[in-house]
Amino acid sequence: MKRIDVLLGLQWGDEGKGKIVDVLTPRYDLVARFQGGPNAGHTLEFDGEKYVLRSIPSGIFQGDKLNVIGNGVVLDPILFVDEATALSRSGHDLTTRLVISRKAHLILPTHRLLDAANEAAKGDAKVGTTGKGIGPTYTDKIGRYGLRVGDIEYDFLNKYEQAKQRHLGMLKAMDFPLGNLEELERAWLEAVEQLKAFTFVDSEWLINNSLREGKTVLAEGAQGSLLDIDFGSYPFVTSSNTICAGCCTGLGVAPSSIGQVYGIFKAYCTRVGAGPFPTELFDQTEDELCRLGHEFGSVTGRKRRCGWLDLVALRYTVMINGVTKLMMMKSDVMDTFEEIKVCVGYEHEGRVSSEFPYELNESYRPVYKSFKGWGQDTSKMSHEEELPAALREYIAFIEGEIGVPIALISVGPDRDQTIIRGTL
Repeated sequence: MKRIDVLLGLQWGDEGKGKIVDVLTPRYDLVARFQGGPNAGHTLEFDGEKYVLRSIPSGIFQGDKLNVIGNGVVLDPILFVDEATALSRSGHDLTTRLVISRKAHLILPTHRLLDAANEAAKGDAKVGTTGKGIGPTYTDKIGRYGLRVGDIEYDFLNKYEQAKQRHLGMLKAMDFPLGNLEELERAWLEAVEQLKAFTFVDSEWLINNSLREGKTVLAEGAQGSLLDIDFGSYPFVTSSNTICAGCCTGLGVAPSSIGQVYGIFKAYCTRVGAGPFPTELFDQTEDELCRLGHEFGSVTGRKRRCGWLDLVALRYTVMINGVTKLMMMKSDVMDTFEEIKVCVGYEHEGRVSSEFPYELNESYRPVYKSFKGWGQDTSKMSHEEELPAALREYIAFIEGEIGVPIALISVGPDRDQTIIRGTL
């Protein structure tokens, strides 16, 4: 029986998972998303084109692969259909190579309103939600009020009306305006009809049977490990388990079925929205990282906060995920920097610790180690031997500190700008 390999982000999201899934997909028969919703955007660039995927697995561009939206995902029919239609226009027909779990939960129009209402009620303590209804959908799932994709097949309108009326009661109690709910609802119901063109499956059976048949499966995580609902920088986190354990519940596979765990990280750090960020910069270096790295959210368009690589956080997420191989992205963004810093510890109340704390706040100060920049354009390099000595020193230091090999280095957004070290 084959094992399922897992690919996930090790920071606060935006690590470049979409590109790596696309690079790895030729090795696999199936690619499956196991958590998150349309708040997670995976950007891919190849053949001079740029694509942003929100709910659809990043293996969709490899025509002979089956892609699965797992039970742990929450799905907005409107955004999904828009995404599928756009891909279809560019020559990628999804109906033949994408299936959706019946157990995936649906994002309702009123979930979006509840998201906005909840965020408004927090005042200055806003979490920084994308406003797409992700949190309220997961709340309904846990509260056992959710509407699932499989419900579309039986007595759907009655179930939808019950869920809607419950939400309207909550919004009325919060005195929150309904705005253009009727128009949004009309578009949503039309999208649900279009959703029926896709095959609904019991994805836990599909994936486990595929593994028994000797097929290879890659599980694709969304967002980043530091946004995990249990182990991230709570409460500034997402509403699902973004770590490797989320693959088991998000696809219905046993822990013993997990094979390789590929952990992706940027050579520096970014974060979107509110929340702690120990290595965040507020100077010209931050501006340069943002400009050179094109650090703007692929879904929201929001400017990302930028800072140096944080090895305290990286070591922590490698541990909780059981990462077997690391993949470093965007080292080319720092090609022109004269000095590069790496956080090796947090100073707190007079002592330095290398452990990620229970509650990360401004009282934790980063302790840095400095490196000389490599001052060389690496974006056209295709072999490890070509890399500047200073960059190789940077890579070796990270491997030594974390204790896991860096098996892949990305030196640009295109799938061809990828250097493989050893075997994946």
